[in-house]
Formats: sequence, C-alpha cells, structure tokens
Amino acid sequence: MPQDSPQLPIETPPTSDGAVVNALSFDIEDWFHLVEIEAVADTNRWSSFPSIVEHRTEEILEICAEHNATATFYFLGWIADRYPELVRRVVEAGHEIGTHSYWHRKVCDLDEATFREDLSRSIKTIQDAAGADVTSFRAPSFSITPGTEWAFDALMDAGLRYDASLFPVARENGGYPCPEVPHLFSSTPSGRAMPELPMSLMRLGPKRVGFSGGGYLRLFPTWLIHRGFDALNRRGIPGVVYLHPRDFAPDSPVVEMSRSRRFKCYVGLSSTAAKLHSLLSKYRFASCGTVMARRFPDLEIA
Repeated sequence: MPQDSPQLPIETPPTSDGAVVNALSFDIEDWFHLVEIEAVADTNRWSSFPSIVEHRTEEILEICAEHNATATFYFLGWIADRYPELVRRVVEAGHEIGTHSYWHRKVCDLDEATFREDLSRSIKTIQDAAGADVTSFRAPSFSITPGTEWAFDALMDAGLRYDASLFPVARENGGYPCPEVPHLFSSTPSGRAMPELPMSLMRLGPKRVGFSGGGYLRLFPTWLIHRGFDALNRRGIPGVVYLHPRDFAPDSPVVEMSRSRRFKCYVGLSSTAAKLHSLLSKYRFASCGTVMARRFPDLEIA
C-alpha cells in the first residue's frame, strides 16, 4: 500500500496583494487520444483522423493572451513530432513546456523500462521542437497509481523538476492517495523526494471530487467551480486547472463508445471557453512551475 508523503504546511505564499496564485495547465493531445476507446486505439490510424489540435490550441493561446496569463502546456511527443511549429508558438508566447508522454499510454499499464523509453522519447521530441527545456510531467489520465512509484525515480533520472500527475482520490483511470496540496513525494523505491502538484478537489456533501478541469469543469456550473477555488484559496491552497484542446471543441468528432464514456467525453464542450474566461478574470493564475517555485523556493523548479 502507498504511504502518503509527509504533510507539509498548506500555505503557498500569496502575492503582494494577498492573492493566491493558481496553476493553469493544458494537456496538448488530439481528440482521438482517448484512453481505452477501441475505435481510436490503433496508433497506425491516428494520422488518418481529422485533427483539431492546432485550431483549438491557438484558441487557448488567445484566451491566455487576453488575460495576460501564463500556463504549462503538457505536450504529447506524438503531437510535437507532427506539429513542431505549434510547440514553438507556445514557447514564443511565454509559456512553460512539459511532457504528457509520447504515446498517451497509462503509466499503470506499462513496465518501468517501457515507461522510461517513452518518457525519454517524449522529452527529446518536445525539446527539439520547443528549443526550451521540458520541466515536468503529467501522466495520461493521472495514471500513476499505487504500485507505480518507480515512475518518480524515472522522472528524476530524466532531469524533470517536478510532477503534476497525482489525483488524490480514486477515479476511473487513476488516483493515488496523497496530500491535497503541493508536497514532496518521497514514497519512491530510491527514497528520493520529488515536488508534486496534485490535482484539486472540493467537497460535495461527504465526497471529495475534482472540479477544476476536464469533464468536471465542463459538467459543473461556473458558480460551483468558483466555490471550489474560493474554498481552496481561503486556505492558501492553489487550485489547478487542467484542460485539453478537445474540451473547447463542440464540433469534435464522435466515435463509438459506451454511454457513460460518451457523456464524460462530450458533456459541456460549448461551455469551456466561457468558464475559462470567467476563472482567468476572477482569480490569479500562472504556470505550474511558477506555482511550485513559490511553494518550494529552495528548490530549482522554475
């Protein structure tokens, strides 16, 4: 069983005006990079599917520019291979670059050697396109789960500065019990500790649920998302927004899948842009690296 990393003080230093700086991030993959959907599982077919990634990432960049907000863009290596100019545009706009793996395979489905190979390939591909360092990792579907703690040793061996993969409660494709605040994850085989930025949760009745990204953000009304950020920020905890280009695409192609997955994949697509505008207008946001550097000023993160 995993052991929670040591609970550290909750507070992240506020800005000079007292505002908490929240973390803004985007996982740059295409609509067909859905995990465990048979209709798009064959990687040899990916190049034949219509793509939305350039258009919708440009939309994300425009929204960020309108609000003068910087973010971390977690690119798939597969995307960087095919759209290197898109990676460069993100860097030129002043954003941080991370890796979301090369093939978008769940970490918990891989052995350590395969994960290390995928990670190395993704970092090289993305850095070659970006002309800038890859700083951090986010696992597809938050799939660092109990039993895959070796992934953190692989991340540190690859020179990454922090991780943003842990979802503190169980979910369909991931989940790892951990503190719900930026912390040092030390339950690694080597005993080394890595700064971790976990995903945000809010309480709905007796349950703790995600609310600030992906299908959660698309499903929940804006007022409830604001309530979640208010609750975190009152305690000095940064919230974490995570979105994908397909979250902004009500015209995204639809393929065969179960009713439950269809709902999760396509609910609220027309609401995402307005909700992001609302968050960026009301709260302070910066890249994940900026937030982590404020939390761990003695570590070389940003």
